[in-house]
Amino acid sequence: MKARLMLGIPEPSWLWRPHPGLEGVVLFPSLARCDRRKTPFPRALHNYCLDSGGFKETQKYGRWRTTAAEHAGKVRRISGQLGRDRLLWAAPQDLMCEPWVIYGKNQHLPATHDDYFHGTRALRGLKPGEPEQDLTTAVRIHQQLTVNNFLQLLEVAPDLPFIPVLQGWTLDDYFHCKALYEQAGINLLDYPVVGLGSVCRRQDTDEIARIVDALSSTGLRLHGFGVKTDGLSEYGDQLVSADSQAWSYGYRRRNIKLPQCTHRARNCSYCLEGALAWYRRVKDAPPSWRQMALGFGEAA
Repeated sequence: MKARLMLGIPEPSWLWRPHPGLEGVVLFPSLARCDRRKTPFPRALHNYCLDSGGFKETQKYGRWRTTAAEHAGKVRRISGQLGRDRLLWAAPQDLMCEPWVIYGKNQHLPATHDDYFHGTRALRGLKPGEPEQDLTTAVRIHQQLTVNNFLQLLEVAPDLPFIPVLQGWTLDDYFHCKALYEQAGINLLDYPVVGLGSVCRRQDTDEIARIVDALSSTGLRLHGFGVKTDGLSEYGDQLVSADSQAWSYGYRRRNIKLPQCTHRARNCSYCLEGALAWYRRVKDAPPSWRQMALGFGEAA
């Protein structure tokens, strides 16, 4: 099955924007971006899923600054105004397990990256001066907190469609996370979608392909968060869905402005027409997904 591609959007107003190109497109806004709006939302015209915004939270602060109840309250308020019938699912407050997320700074990233990560020492209970934990131990803590959060969301908001997310670094990690859910009484096969985290910045898509293959063979219906176009070419047929906002990064990095666009911005990184052009190119052109990215670039 080819993954259903969801369009990552920088601007929540696209949710209620009438546009023929958006018909049938599932939009993927960030909860954090939506939460900035203080006035009520108009009713959404398009189906959507809510990303948690967890990447920025862990990158900047090394933890979630809101409780499960507060997170659920935001989802309830936003989806209640946009229309609960349009909300397919919402992401929980999971914790990514990449080494640079865990240990912080940028020493675990390739030299071409200049991103800075806060690190999760305090979240993992380490005091100043205490030695770092090994990666497996740190990942296990992130995984347990991820599962605990999902259980808390089920308790405080059983009416909201939160999905469980599998987190890890190695293949064994992901199966350990799966076992944690099972030990907590959660049958992941009961859920129409199970998120697959910590994949968007992997440089070795063959490794992720093996992880996706192993997990999907158990019957799980996986959603890939931030999957690259080349990743979709490798394992898109084993995902139920995937989201991407690579179009925005590509237009910005290459400073591309489409000839049909009349907006004042120098490029199409916030442009609906540009987003839809990328979406159609990726979604409709067979069969090599890699070729779809040419001219648009990929998020790192």
